[in-house]
Amino acid sequence: MPSAQHGKHTSVAEVTNVSVHGFWIMIDEEEMFASFKHFPWFREATIAELTRVQRPSAHHLYWPDLDIDLAVESIANPDAYPIVSKSSRTNGQPRVAAVRVRVTKQRPR
Repeated sequence: MPSAQHGKHTSVAEVTNVSVHGFWIMIDEEEMFASFKHFPWFREATIAELTRVQRPSAHHLYWPDLDIDLAVESIANPDAYPIVSKSSRTNGQPRVAAVRVRVTKQRPR
């Protein structure tokens, strides 16, 4: 009797190309472009850091070497996720933590 597979299978994300303007990432057979204009914290990343991307869930990407988390939707629609960032110091070195957050409009009360 075959055993059932536990948990959900999540496909991988793969960076397919990098240019001076940004990078292309393949997610679920769809290639998306992440521009450095919209995602500036990737600009100084090495190719190794940029291509080491994980997909812990269907709607979430994570770059462990850069400690960057992104919603897949933020790549597809970056203007809906304005940049929020703060800087801190790690081992005496400046570190910038940046995220894109979903903007929602509240209804007037």
